[in-house]
Amino acid sequence: MSIVNHILGFPRIGINRELKKAQENYWLGNITKSKLLSIGKKIRAKNWKIQKDQGINLLPVGDFAWYDHVLNTSLLLGNIPLRHMAISNNKVDIDTLFLIARGVYKNKKSTQASEMTKWFNTNYHYIVPEFTENQSFIYSWSQLLDEVDEALSLGYNIKPVILGPITYLWLGKVKGNFFERLNLLDRIFPIYSYIISELSKRGITWVQIDEPVLSMDLPNNWLSSFKNIYKKFKHTSDIKILLTTYFGSINHNIDYINQSYVDGIHIDLLYGKYNLDDFVSKISSDKVLSLGIINGKNIWKADLVNWFNIIKPIIIKHKKIWLGSSCSLMHSPIDLNQEKYLDDEVKNWFSFSVQKCKELSLITDAINNNNTNYINDWSNAIRSRNYSKIVHNPFVAKRVENISASDMNRKNVYSIRCNDQRDKLNLPLLPTTTIGSFPQTDDIRKSRLEFKSGKISIKEYNKIIKENIKKVILEQERLDIDLLVHGEPERNDMVEYFGEYLDGFVFTFNGWVQSYGSRCVKPPIIIGDISRKNPITIKWTSYAQSLTSKPVKGMLTGPVTILCWSFPREDISREVIAKQIALSLRDEVTDLEKSGINVIQIDEPALREGLPLRQSEWNSYLKWAVDSFRLSSSSVKNSTQIHTHMCYCEFNDIIDSISALDADVITIETSRSDMDLLNIFEKFSYPNEIGPGVYDIHSPTVPDIKYIESLLIKALKFIPINRLWVNPDCGLKTRNWKETILSLKNMVIASKNLRKKYKVK
Repeated sequence: MSIVNHILGFPRIGINRELKKAQENYWLGNITKSKLLSIGKKIRAKNWKIQKDQGINLLPVGDFAWYDHVLNTSLLLGNIPLRHMAISNNKVDIDTLFLIARGVYKNKKSTQASEMTKWFNTNYHYIVPEFTENQSFIYSWSQLLDEVDEALSLGYNIKPVILGPITYLWLGKVKGNFFERLNLLDRIFPIYSYIISELSKRGITWVQIDEPVLSMDLPNNWLSSFKNIYKKFKHTSDIKILLTTYFGSINHNIDYINQSYVDGIHIDLLYGKYNLDDFVSKISSDKVLSLGIINGKNIWKADLVNWFNIIKPIIIKHKKIWLGSSCSLMHSPIDLNQEKYLDDEVKNWFSFSVQKCKELSLITDAINNNNTNYINDWSNAIRSRNYSKIVHNPFVAKRVENISASDMNRKNVYSIRCNDQRDKLNLPLLPTTTIGSFPQTDDIRKSRLEFKSGKISIKEYNKIIKENIKKVILEQERLDIDLLVHGEPERNDMVEYFGEYLDGFVFTFNGWVQSYGSRCVKPPIIIGDISRKNPITIKWTSYAQSLTSKPVKGMLTGPVTILCWSFPREDISREVIAKQIALSLRDEVTDLEKSGINVIQIDEPALREGLPLRQSEWNSYLKWAVDSFRLSSSSVKNSTQIHTHMCYCEFNDIIDSISALDADVITIETSRSDMDLLNIFEKFSYPNEIGPGVYDIHSPTVPDIKYIESLLIKALKFIPINRLWVNPDCGLKTRNWKETILSLKNMVIASKNLRKKYKVK
């Protein structure tokens, strides 16, 4: 039997971010709905052709999303919050989808957007499904079947992709009275059953059902329900189900999976710890075993010769083997051939989505034909990296070895530090601040591009940046914000910007990946040991401070976030990489303090996403992640206030570790959850200061004063007024100036109103 290859999904943004541009133009009213739909159709057709041309046997269909694939599933099931249905007049279409995600309906009526959080341990954000106890479900969104018909009309051999019912329910949250989400399983099953039967009518042989939640530690009732629901699927249709897992191992749940009546199982051999010989012995010989051997989350070429040697003996033991990507390729850039500025030596180490499809074709042909000629050439490229002079720096290695416990501790505890900080900063109670960035206008982006392309000089560019910083400072003073920021006009991305000043990083020209909706990021690539070349933020932060008598925050991205939001090297541990970055940031923190900056924010929004999926493995990660943050932040005086920021993550289950960061102030996202995330503080007495976000910056909706006041009053139930800050959920980079000014004005007024109400100065 010949081996079959497939991928779990392909990037949907378009090779030149066509989807992003179309979305944003549609939201602005610059293009029609039919034009938007046409652009999406062209992206899908191009994606399928790329995969086919690169030698993929089974093409995924259903991996395309207008905003988010979890949100696609919500619409498919008719799971639309009542507040959104009311605004859309019970109509379900693409405008309804954007309303749920953004809180705005056709740029007119608005309401609270649904919550957004991280997709497992990635930097992708999904729209959280909302469940109520007595809700019903109805098939209401035909996108999947429409796209299946599209692909079939083009003559492709396809494998539809559906997010599994167990994972879908697990990822959602209860609204209103608490109940067991699992109770909804029988209500959504008929819709899944209908879809599968419709696929069967179309002659589809295989359907991919994604259940990545199986890599986690699930309660027994969830595991039992998993077994039962897939048994019911088997009785629905003769279509074959490939149960797809990724981001970790499913060894601990294999007994339940084996009882599930699925026809095939996909495992992630990059991020799951498997003894493959042992695992194969547990899989029935009549089931397909799909091996995820091409890394969907990183950009390094695969050592195909090594995989050849691993897989050949397995084929003897298990005849039904498929080869695939570890997970969807949506977490990888699209095409390495677009990169014109990478050093040839370095570029030869990389593989993007198009090349990953090629890798699967090469390894499949090698195994089917028992010929390693082509994969030898491919593998030699990545093996050559081991001997490169640009990878290892003995000075950096020695510095990491010499880290001591004292390097990771402030001189005094918060209860002593806070008095020195209050004397130094002289801030009012309920102080107002922002998270860091201000709107990145088209003019700013144009100037940055012109500077990088040599069209304007560094003198001209610096003048533009100064003008923008001055505008940001003056606007904050006019609004009477208490703790100011310089607005970050010089920064393209909160990770990429820092990587540009650190040895050990390289950068792509077109290596975009989707973060959420229309938001794309271009992660740096860590290729070697990391050290700071020169000061990074001192010039612009000091300039901003020179313009005002109010304190200005120094703004840094934390070591764990820089690690998690980059493509890391794989020859050393993540812990070592994080500590290399932390030492570089420690140098920057020390220099900021010396330059007269008394407040320094070190953002760690990725702290939770770095967690292993299995809770039993959390402690080891959290230990070095917390140590890395403290290493970066602990060199300062008592009077220097350290802030950190976290957004769009469930932090309740790691609150002890967040507290252990020992930041003087932590700002967190809470507005989309209506401050529900603060319930943890009923049980946990957080010792330092907290700024729960009082409005959602990912929605264009301007919050009114009463709304902000109501959130702050809720927050005061959990946080003493002398330790409560007032700030937005996140940075303001993606908003326009009008929205920004109106929102911040209301935020400041709300803070002042509560000061009066509680009779504080």
